[in-house]
Amino acid sequence: MTIRRNLLLASMAALALGAASAHAQDNVLRVGTDATFPPMEFVENGKRTGFDIELVEAIGKAMGKQVEWVDIDFKGLIPGLISKRFDMAVSAIYITDERKKVVDFTEPYYAGGLVAMVKDGNTSIKKLADLDGKKVTVQVGTKSVGFLTQNYPKVQRVEVEKNQEMFNLVDIGRADAAVTGKPAAYQYVRTRPGLRVLEEQLTTEEYGMALRKDAPELTKAVNAAIAKLKADGTYAAIVKKWFSAPAAK
Repeated sequence: MTIRRNLLLASMAALALGAASAHAQDNVLRVGTDATFPPMEFVENGKRTGFDIELVEAIGKAMGKQVEWVDIDFKGLIPGLISKRFDMAVSAIYITDERKKVVDFTEPYYAGGLVAMVKDGNTSIKKLADLDGKKVTVQVGTKSVGFLTQNYPKVQRVEVEKNQEMFNLVDIGRADAAVTGKPAAYQYVRTRPGLRVLEEQLTTEEYGMALRKDAPELTKAVNAAIAKLKADGTYAAIVKKWFSAPAAK
C-alpha cells in the first residue's frame, strides 16, 4: 500500500512539474532560422543580427514572450517546423503556393525581389526603363539573367560568377548597373557606400513567417504583433535601418 501511495505521489509531482514547465514555456517563442543571409539574418561578432532577427525580437516583446533561436540549415526549416522542433520559422522565406500546402504563413512582412543598382551620381538611369541599351551586370545562373532576357532584350548583359564582381564592375564604370536581390543590394550599400538602389523594383517576392497549421492561434497572435509594430512605428524604424541607403554627404 505504501509503495502504491508513493508511486501515486511521485506521479502527481511529475504531473505538477510538467505543468509548471509547460506554463514556463508559454512565455517562450522558439524560432528556427538559418543566419547566413545578410542583411536578413547573419552572425556578426558572434551574435545574430539582421532585419529578421530584430523584427522577431520586437514581435516577441510585443507578445510578452522571450525569443529562443534555433539555428538550422535553410532546407531543414520547414521539416523542423512540422516536427515541432520550434514554433515558427523565419529566414527570408518566400511565400509560395507549394509551401502553403504544408505550413501556414503570417501576412507578408516584407517584399523582396530583384532591384537595380547604379553608381552614385549616375543621372542616365533614373528608372527601370532607362536600363534598355545599357551594360547591366548579373550573376550567372540567377533569376536576374532570365528576367532581363525576357523583359529587357535591349540590355547588354555582363554575366559574372559572384555578386561582388557585379558591384565591382559598377564601381569602376565597366557596367552601368547591376541587377540582384533586394536584400543583397541593400546590404552592399549599407556597408560600402558608392552605389544606390533604384526605388522601383523589377520583381516582387513576399516574405512570410512560417508556422504550423495546427497552431492557428499563434499565427493570429504573431499577425497581431506585426500590426502593432507597424502602428507604433517600430516596424518602420527597423525597415529604415536595414533597407535605406545611407544619407548623402
